[in-house]
Amino acid sequence: SRVLDNDEKRLTAYHEAGHAVVMVRVKGGEPIHKVTIIPRGLALGATMFLPKKDRLHFTRTQMMAQLATAMGGRVAEELFLDDISSGASQDLHQATELARHMVCDWGMSAKLGPRTFGSREEMMFLGREVGRSQDFREATAQAIDAEVDALVRHAFQQARDILTAHSDRLKALVDLLLEHETVDGGDAED
Repeated sequence: SRVLDNDEKRLTAYHEAGHAVVMVRVKGGEPIHKVTIIPRGLALGATMFLPKKDRLHFTRTQMMAQLATAMGGRVAEELFLDDISSGASQDLHQATELARHMVCDWGMSAKLGPRTFGSREEMMFLGREVGRSQDFREATAQAIDAEVDALVRHAFQQARDILTAHSDRLKALVDLLLEHETVDGGDAED
């Protein structure tokens, strides 16, 4: 039941359009289901994707697409509004967590190689991670942080490159969102 003023609508439209344009243009991206600037819960807008099929495994390419897409909202704010907002906090958190999983759990770091780092302690029956014990040296922890940072920064630059190259498409989607507030996937992809 939140009401956004025109400045908040514009910021949210650029943010969500940034996610959408990156996902459509990045290698390994998913189809868009819907883009909206109608507030729901704590989110001021949302960009929803639907995979083409159910997946049990995700490739590195698909995860890199998710990272770049997560960065798309922040990059759009920076490029087209000359400022950034707190609206990307959840995107940044999710991107950092995904990058950490890629490095620590799935052996997807070129520098650290195909191994895992740290053992997870999970609560039986809840399926949630409670903590992670560090079974490696401080130098390895620094290397892990550097790899996570490199993945997130690469995704940020990839989103920047895509949005710079397709700024006209982003602005067209922003205009649609400001006019209709919700755009279906096919229209957003067009």
